[in-house]
Amino acid sequence: MKGKAWKFGDDISTDHIAPGRLFHLRSNLPEMAKHVLEDADPQFASKMSKGDFVVAGNNFGLGSSREHAPTIIKLAGVNAVLAKSFARIFFRNAINIGLLLVECDTDKINAGDELELDVKKGLVKNLTTGENIKITPLPDVMIKILDDGGLMAHIKKHGKFDLV
Repeated sequence: MKGKAWKFGDDISTDHIAPGRLFHLRSNLPEMAKHVLEDADPQFASKMSKGDFVVAGNNFGLGSSREHAPTIIKLAGVNAVLAKSFARIFFRNAINIGLLLVECDTDKINAGDELELDVKKGLVKNLTTGENIKITPLPDVMIKILDDGGLMAHIKKHGKFDLV
């Protein structure tokens, strides 16, 4: 996967991702995705390109357990979210809907850097700086869910919840 880095700080909440004032759009997620992360960066949704990366610090996705937040990130076309750490409920919701989350040291990634992510090699290559950044490997069970497009797609594909 290759794309541009959009850099955010620590403690990006689900309200930053899916602004509460837009909750009336919860039944129209593609429309809500046009506003993804607008409370953290008002220009993100209109300027990002499909395949770009959200890059953040610690505790990305804290706050409510609504699945809207990871869903609209995925619908906006983000390749993956790279952060130092994720709120646990957000992490689980993201994997369940098929959004790739990658834990790594994001200090050496700047806004606008071109990145290449290779999950199998466990590496983010910053094509702008030449820096190689190791990622925290995901458990095989999560890779299977992501490869299938999320938990529901995984269950439909296999006819049961069998991850071994």
